[in-house]
Amino acid sequence: MFTVAVIGGSGLVGRAVMETLAERADWRVIGTAHRRAGGALISLDIRDAAAIDAFMARTSPDAVVIAAAERRPDVCESDPALARALNVDAVRAIASAGRRHDAWVLSISTDYVFDGTRPPYGVDDPPCPLNAYGRSKLEGERALAQATDFGCMLRLPLLFGHTTDLTESAVTSLVPAVVASAKAGAPAARMDAWATRYPTFTGDVAYVIRGLLERAASGAAVCGRAHWSGDEPMTKFDIAVRIARTLRLDARLEPVASSVDSTPRPRDCHLDASRLQALGIGRRTPFDDALKWVLERYLALHSHAST
Repeated sequence: MFTVAVIGGSGLVGRAVMETLAERADWRVIGTAHRRAGGALISLDIRDAAAIDAFMARTSPDAVVIAAAERRPDVCESDPALARALNVDAVRAIASAGRRHDAWVLSISTDYVFDGTRPPYGVDDPPCPLNAYGRSKLEGERALAQATDFGCMLRLPLLFGHTTDLTESAVTSLVPAVVASAKAGAPAARMDAWATRYPTFTGDVAYVIRGLLERAASGAAVCGRAHWSGDEPMTKFDIAVRIARTLRLDARLEPVASSVDSTPRPRDCHLDASRLQALGIGRRTPFDDALKWVLERYLALHSHAST
């Protein structure tokens, strides 16, 4: 039986991967978590190399998906040691353990390894990150490549999906400001209209990862680098407008034509996904459809929790 270990199964990406892989009844899927361990998720602190090796020896996975990371750019700027521990050292430890146990390793990276000046970016374009998050993820890519040649780095852009906390995604984190701006007498919510993003649904990412795992299971593993991305360009202001429309709110939104973030961010890091498309791997759910599903699921979850 093909065994997959999903490291970080409780996070935004890991949650979607766990749900999608559950559809493969012929596979054994083992998820891990740290703070949110319990139930079907095994406790694992990826900062502990010995614990990683013990986990790998005990479970003997054929493939490992690394979905755990420090993904918040502002946190990476303020706490580079934490960013390095999770985004670099942990990737190296997991990939090294994977090599010792003959497991294919997939690590999630980011479009922020590029500076956003010359999109779209192919898998072989030279990276040039602008902030600590991008630098830590690029170092993580290099750590994976140094630790094993039986692995793949999947670069992804801005993600959104099934969430238990709106702050898990830079898409859903806009909801409170959009809602507040629709209240009588409230000031307009200022939204970045400078940087172009390509919000990508985690359900589609999980579908892509399952496709990559199926190739690994068949003996045709994809190694090196790969990109996946949504194909609808939009700024945070555009996203906020879509949120307001989905929630049927008369929100007051003000576009800001320059970067409003304290952490440096690239302007347009559109990823070229042609490598995976050529392999027949990929799916893109229309943004509005995915957003509606995400918000309805979140509201239903919290409505149930409050009753």
